[in-house]
Amino acid sequence: MIAFVAVVILGGAGVTAFWATYHTSSEAPTPTSAERGLISLEPFVVNLADPGGSRFLRVSVRVIVESVEQAERIKKSDVMLTRARSAILELLTQQTADQLVTAEGKAALKAAIAEKIEPMLEETKVVDVLFSDFVVQF
Repeated sequence: MIAFVAVVILGGAGVTAFWATYHTSSEAPTPTSAERGLISLEPFVVNLADPGGSRFLRVSVRVIVESVEQAERIKKSDVMLTRARSAILELLTQQTADQLVTAEGKAALKAAIAEKIEPMLEETKVVDVLFSDFVVQF
């Protein structure tokens, strides 16, 4: 009986090892969010479009693109980074404090940033726009 149990356990271990080795080497890796590229832009400090011009926004923007290679290519291009910063700056200065303090306003701003900068990043798809710092001064 002990010999039978030992054979079953060793056989099961052998089959499991073979299966794990076979599937690990034959499967193509699937893309994950960890393989996306991240572009961190310097913080923006802008006057908002409120009457009187006394309200300010400080925001740090990060852009997620499809691949690390695309992100590295963009980071090396001063022209693409400067065009993207300029477009974001123009969008930010058109906002009002009342728009930006709502969740809907922030979501709309993210979408507008992605739409505005994607053509400037030369055949790179913007996957997401993230705010790592967002302060509206009233």
